[in-house]
Amino acid sequence: MKNINSIVNKFKVVGDIIKVTPYGNGLINGTYLITCFDGDDKNRYILQMINSNVFKQPDHVMENILKVTEFLRKKVETSREVLTVVHTLDDGHYIYDEDGHLWRMYEFIEDSICLDRPEFLEDFYQAGKAFGKFQRYLSEFSPECLYETIPDFHNTPKRYENFLKALEEDKMGRAKDVEAEIEFLKERKNFYSVLIDKNKSGELPLRVSHNDTKMNNVMLDNDSRRALCVIDLDTIMPGFSVTDFGDAIRFGASTAAEDEKDLSKVSMDINLFEIYTKGFIKGCGGQLPKTEIMLLPEGAKMMTIECGMRFLTDYLDGDTYFKTNYPEHNLDRCRTQLKLVEDMEEKWDKMKRIVTRFCNL
Repeated sequence: MKNINSIVNKFKVVGDIIKVTPYGNGLINGTYLITCFDGDDKNRYILQMINSNVFKQPDHVMENILKVTEFLRKKVETSREVLTVVHTLDDGHYIYDEDGHLWRMYEFIEDSICLDRPEFLEDFYQAGKAFGKFQRYLSEFSPECLYETIPDFHNTPKRYENFLKALEEDKMGRAKDVEAEIEFLKERKNFYSVLIDKNKSGELPLRVSHNDTKMNNVMLDNDSRRALCVIDLDTIMPGFSVTDFGDAIRFGASTAAEDEKDLSKVSMDINLFEIYTKGFIKGCGGQLPKTEIMLLPEGAKMMTIECGMRFLTDYLDGDTYFKTNYPEHNLDRCRTQLKLVEDMEEKWDKMKRIVTRFCNL
């Protein structure tokens, strides 16, 4: 940990370093929990190295984070409700090491918990409320001020073009074994531009989107279990509120793991959809117009089919993007997402009724 200590010592921490431990289970950045002691109190921090293979311009990631957290700080009631970036010794906000990697540090949010999956229904409600409040607080923030750190991240028509290209090239000769999945995606090609078309018509405004709205990106208060803070802001960029909602449903309301082989176990839990929808709309506090809220089901379906499409594209390309543990891993992931889409389509009227019912929260 000698190198980590030298990195830490370039930030304005309070006290001497007494412990450095790897933290969390994130798949992108290297993360450490730093404990310092100043003779009276222990002070803890989160130190992270931004993965430059994913984020080609990590300084743009940090500029986005700084703009958003500074804006949020004016909206929240307590400091625990927004990430606090620790300054460097020269009053910067990040440093580069000798290998060119960017490092940043946050104050640790004490007396909080982070869950991969909700332990109680209320936990999922609180997560929805947190991301709804995120939209409410940033409703007056101009998304055009932010860099697009991953170009075309949720441009579903572009993702479909990439899929068709991978299908045409068929580098691994796998297309013949996935004809049903290919047909499934082709049958729904007219759906992929729905959100972009709604944006062009003015029904779906461009907003600040988080783009990674899993349960473990919300910190809950350890005692009250109420949502405190949205974390992991690396993918913040211009986008749509409904895709943030949709990705949370895709991951959090599924009844099975993302790579479940037994598709009979895979469905969208309509009860979880209802709970999250209520929390999200409540958190938005009336800042989203009805026309936008009514597109929440489209956001859920779009994020799910886009994710399935990306898994299948990577499978056809030879598994070059997503980490896999066995040859059919991406195909299994694709199939769970397409099964979720199919289940959403069967429950579509129920989803729309739920959204309508909570529209005026």
